[in-house]
Amino acid sequence: MLVRPKASLPAVLALAVAAAGTLTACGGGAGSDPDTVKVSFKQSTDNSVKVMDTFLADIKKQFEKANPGKKVELVPIKAPDSEYYTKLQQMLRSPKTAPDLVYEDTFLINSDITSGYLKPLDPYLAKWQDWNQFIDTAKAAAKGEDGKTYGIPDGTDTRGLWFDKAVFEKAGLPADWQPKTWDDVLEAARTIKRKVPGVTPLNVYTGKPAGEAATMQGFQMLLYGTNDGTADPLYDEQSKKWIAGSKGFKDALTFVETVYKEKLGPDVADALDPNFATRVRGELLPEGKLGINLDGSWLPQDWLEGSGHEWPEWSDKLGLAAMPTQNGQAPGKVSMSGGWTWAIPAKAGNPDLAFEFIKTMQTKANAQKWYVANSGIAVREDVAADPAYVEAQPGIKFFTDLVATTHYRPAFPAYPKVSTAIQEAMEGVTTGEMSVEEAAKAYDEELKSATDDQVIQK
Repeated sequence: MLVRPKASLPAVLALAVAAAGTLTACGGGAGSDPDTVKVSFKQSTDNSVKVMDTFLADIKKQFEKANPGKKVELVPIKAPDSEYYTKLQQMLRSPKTAPDLVYEDTFLINSDITSGYLKPLDPYLAKWQDWNQFIDTAKAAAKGEDGKTYGIPDGTDTRGLWFDKAVFEKAGLPADWQPKTWDDVLEAARTIKRKVPGVTPLNVYTGKPAGEAATMQGFQMLLYGTNDGTADPLYDEQSKKWIAGSKGFKDALTFVETVYKEKLGPDVADALDPNFATRVRGELLPEGKLGINLDGSWLPQDWLEGSGHEWPEWSDKLGLAAMPTQNGQAPGKVSMSGGWTWAIPAKAGNPDLAFEFIKTMQTKANAQKWYVANSGIAVREDVAADPAYVEAQPGIKFFTDLVATTHYRPAFPAYPKVSTAIQEAMEGVTTGEMSVEEAAKAYDEELKSATDDQVIQK
C-alpha cells in the first residue's frame, strides 16, 4: 500500500485457491486440497476497513468463474502489523499450516527468503507477459540477494505531512503550508499547542508497539532528510555494512524527543498503543483532533464508501505537504517508499494454481482497481500512464510525484532486527527513560548484534 501500516496499510493474506481448470497443482502439503488455494492476509483489528476483503472477494469470484471446479479460500489474520508478521512466519514454517499465497511486506521479504520460507517465481515470470509492465524499482524490492524474484509487487507508497486546514486556520497558519525545515514543522506544532487547545499538534509514530510504522513513517522520514539524499544514512553500500554512531541518527532521535518532551505529540500511553494508527485514521483526523500527521499515502482507503469510517469531505478538510529535509538542503523534501508483494510459500501445496490467481489479480484492470481502492501508487507503467488512475482520487498526484525523491529501506535479511532496534531507541527518548546519547549508544550495540558486527562508523 505505497508500508501500509498500511503506516502503511498494511494487509496480509493467506488464500486458499482451488487448482485451476487444466492446471496441475504441485506440492501438496499435508491435507492440502488440489482444487483449493489458501491465502492469508492482514485484516483490520476493528473490522472497519474492508478494502482488502472486498477486493479479494471480487478476484475470488472472477477466478472461480474462469476455472470451474476450483475454489479460493480466504483466511484473514486479524492483528496489528507486528503481530501479523509473527503469525505469518509461524504459518510458513510447516506444510501443514503454509497457505498457497501470502501478502508479504517488502521489508520482511529478504528475511523470509533467507529463512527458506518463499519460493522463487522466475520460472513463472519468464512466461508471464505482464511482468514487463512492472517498474524496475518495484521489481528490485521483491528480489533476493541471489538475484531471484520472490514476490509480485501490488503497489508502492510514499509518505508526507497531512494537516487539518480548520486547525491551521484557528492557529493562524497558512492553508497552503509547505514547511522548508524541521524547525518549520516544530514551530507549526508549537503554534497549534498554544492557540488550539484540545488538539494534538503533531503525530510522529514511535516505539515498538507501532512496529514498522515507527521506523518508516517516523524515524526514517527524519533520518533520510539529514543528508543530501545521495547516500543511504542507514546502510553503507560501498562497504556493505550498517552505519552506527552517525550525527544524523542522533538528530532524528532529538526531533522525536522534542515532540514528546514538549508535549507536541499524543500522550505517551496513546503513542505506545499498538492500535494507535487505527485511531489516527478513524477518529483523530476525521474529528479534527489532530493538527499535523506524518503518515502514508494510503490513508484515504479508510475514508472511502463502505470502509466503516466514511469521510467523503477529507480532501476538503485536509491539506498535504512534503516532509522537508532537516535544514532545507537539496533536494528539499523526503519520502520513504515500501509496498507489499504477493509471494508463494516454499511449502505451498498448490503453487501453480497460486500463480494463476496472481495473474488474475494483476491484470491491468484489476491492478488499477486495487491501487485506487487501496490508495496505493501504481507500479505498473500502463496503469500509471492512464488518466483514469491519476484522476481517480484526490492526493494521488501529490503522492505519486514524491516517487522522484523517495527512498527505499535497505531490505537485507538483518533489516527487521535493525528496525526493532530503531523502535527501541525511539521508545527510550519518547518515554524519557533514555537521553538521546544513551538511546543512540544502545542502538549501536543492538546494531552490532543484529548484523553480526557488520557495522561501520560514520
